[in-house]
Amino acid sequence: MPSLPLFIAPAQHADPQSALAQVRAIYDSSIAHLRGSLQAFIGGDDLTQPVRACYPFVRVHTDTVVRADSRLSYGFVSGPGSYETTLTRPDLFANYYLEQFRLLLRNHHVSLEVGTSTQPIPVHFSFAEHDHIEGSMSAERRMLLRDRFDLPDLAAMDDGIANGTHEPAPGEPNPLALFTAPRVDYSLHRLRHYSGTTPENFQNFILFTNYQFYIDEFVRLGHERMADAAGEYSAFIEPGNVVTRRKGLDPAPGDALGSAPPRLPQMPAYHLVRPDGSGITMVNIGIGPANAKTITDHIAVLRPHAWIMLGHCAGLQNTQQLGDYVLAHGYVREDHVLDEDLPLWVPIPALAEVQVALESAVAEVTLLKGYELKRVMRTGTVASTDNRNWELLPHRGPERRFSQSRAIALDMESATIAANGFRFRVPYGTLLCVSDKPMHGEIKLPGMANHFYRERVEQHLRIGIRAIELLRSGGIDRLHSRKLRSFAEVAFQ
Repeated sequence: MPSLPLFIAPAQHADPQSALAQVRAIYDSSIAHLRGSLQAFIGGDDLTQPVRACYPFVRVHTDTVVRADSRLSYGFVSGPGSYETTLTRPDLFANYYLEQFRLLLRNHHVSLEVGTSTQPIPVHFSFAEHDHIEGSMSAERRMLLRDRFDLPDLAAMDDGIANGTHEPAPGEPNPLALFTAPRVDYSLHRLRHYSGTTPENFQNFILFTNYQFYIDEFVRLGHERMADAAGEYSAFIEPGNVVTRRKGLDPAPGDALGSAPPRLPQMPAYHLVRPDGSGITMVNIGIGPANAKTITDHIAVLRPHAWIMLGHCAGLQNTQQLGDYVLAHGYVREDHVLDEDLPLWVPIPALAEVQVALESAVAEVTLLKGYELKRVMRTGTVASTDNRNWELLPHRGPERRFSQSRAIALDMESATIAANGFRFRVPYGTLLCVSDKPMHGEIKLPGMANHFYRERVEQHLRIGIRAIELLRSGGIDRLHSRKLRSFAEVAFQ
C-alpha cells in the first residue's frame, strides 16, 4: 500500500469560492505530503513503502438537453452527462478557476463536485520554485527515487482532447477542460526552461517575434514605462526573473531573487505586467516552425486571451515595397510540424476581432487611413515553410504554388502560431513586415538589413502593442470566438 496524504472527502459546491477552497485544500495537502516524503528521502530515509498523492478534480453532471445561451463561446457543457477534469496549481490559476466555476454554476444550475482524483502527481511537479533536488543525489539514489515516487506519465498528458481525437472509455466522464493537470504541470516546467522566467510572470496577451531587434525595442520601451509613475504597468520582468518595478512602487517579496542568466534561454520572454494579468508578454521564438510550435504548445496551458505574431517576411508580390505590412487573412501551411495534430485540410480562419484591431492599430500609428492605408499594408495569404533556403528550390515549383494560393508573403513561423491558436482555442493574428523580395531580386544585405530593421521595428512594435490595447479595451467576451469551438467543445475557456 502506498503512503497517502490525509483523505479529503469529495463534496458538492454551489459557490465558486467554496469549490476553489476545496481544490486548494486537496492540492496543498497532496503537495505537502510529497515534499515532506521527498525531504525525508533526501535525508537518507529509504521509505518502506511507495509515496503517492493525487490531483484534485472537479466534476459537473447535467441531465438536460436544454443548452446554454447559444451566443457563448465557453462556460457550458455540450449535452447531458458527466464532465470532469483534474486541476493543478490553484495558486497560479485561482482567478481562472473561479471564472470557470462561476460560469458552470450560472449556465447549468447544478452543483460542482470537488474531490481527490486517482491521477498521481509526479514528484517532479511537486518541487518548489527554487528546488534543485536531484543534483544533490547520487545516481543510485536517483534510481531508488523512481521506485518510491510517481514519475511523469506521458499517457496522461497527450493533446487528444485539444486535437478532437480523445474518446472516453466506457463509464469515463467527458473532458471538462482541454488540458489535464499533468499536461499543465509539464508545460509550466517547460516554460521555465525555454523562456527563462516563471509562468506566474506571463501575461494574458502575447506577442511573438522572430528577430532580436524587436526584443531590444521592447526592453527599451519596458524600462521607459517603468519610469512613468502614473503608468498602467506595474513591473517589467526579464529573463532570470529580473524585476524592475514602476517608479514609486515598493519591491515585492521575491524580487531580490531574480538574477540575469549567464546566457539567454532558447526563447526568452519579457513581461510588461499589469496587476490584473492583462499586460503584454513578448517572446523571441527565433527562427523556424519547430520553435513556434514548442512555445505555443506550452503557453497555451496558461489560457491567454490572444497571441499575435510580429516579424519579418519575404514579400512575394512585385508591387510590395520593403517596410510594407502584411495582415494575414489565410495561411499556406508548409511548416509540417503540426501535420499529425491538425490535418492540412483544416482551414485556419482569420478572426475578425483581431483583424480589425491590427488594421486599426496600423492606421493609428502610421496616420494613414482608407485608400492611403493600402499603400503600406496589404491583406492576404501568408505561406510558412520549414525550409529556410526555399529560394534554392527549382524556381517554378514554389512560385507556382504561391501564386495559386494568392500568397503575398512567406515566413517560417506565422502559420504554425495561427494553427496552434486554432487548435488550442487561443485567438490569434499575424502582422508581418516585408524585409526582402527574393523572387524579385531584392535580398537582404548586411548593412541594408541593419538599417531597415532599426527604421521599421519601433513602428511595428508600437502597432502590435496598440492592437493589444484595442483588444483589451474591447473586452475578452468579444475576443473569444465561437469559430474556435468544435462540435463537443469543453466548457473551460
